[in-house]
Amino acid sequence: MMYTITDLYDLDHTIAADYLRQFTYPWEALKGIKDLILELGPKLGDEYEEVQENVWVHKTAKVFPSAYLGSPCIIGPETEVRHCAFIRGSAIVGANCVVGNSVELKNVILFDNVQTPHYNYVGDSILGYKSHMGAGSITSNVKSDKKLVIVHNGTEQIETGIKKFGAMLGDYVEVGCNAVCNPGTVIGRHCNVYPTSCVRGVIPENSIWKDNGVVVSKEER
Repeated sequence: MMYTITDLYDLDHTIAADYLRQFTYPWEALKGIKDLILELGPKLGDEYEEVQENVWVHKTAKVFPSAYLGSPCIIGPETEVRHCAFIRGSAIVGANCVVGNSVELKNVILFDNVQTPHYNYVGDSILGYKSHMGAGSITSNVKSDKKLVIVHNGTEQIETGIKKFGAMLGDYVEVGCNAVCNPGTVIGRHCNVYPTSCVRGVIPENSIWKDNGVVVSKEER
């Protein structure tokens, strides 16, 4: 199918693994992220500090004084939350992640080793292990007509039943600078997206999204 949770993610690299295993499609998990954090937070143990109500930060994480951590959220070990980052809430940020200058996160799961380092907006999205968003790249999470998001996979149309849905990035995805992932974008593992692209639909794993929506397999190059 190319767009199920097991197609996209290695669940060994997130504290949300047991939660995600309940679902077939990753967007089904978006509605429960807030409740998941409220459940997980009190069970995290002494390695985490509750720095304010329902905001848990690992003792090895580095959070710059100017960063905003909205409730509820979890910041994992060795993660760096940089100057003026804005975590609006309902965010799970894994281990060894980078949340950079002026980055905004909202209702997201970031697996371990994810990098959103420069001027990114990531909302209502799940970013897989070692995925990386180039400077200025964003997830657009609401359609301009405000209708429910549909995932387009060629001629197949998958009804999601939700209004806010940004992007599902599989493990090891590289999104180029200033690219826009339109609502309902699903990018398979080991894919690359060209800078300044306008991305939509399902991209098979090991592919490259090039200019004007041309998709090529890395194996066929």
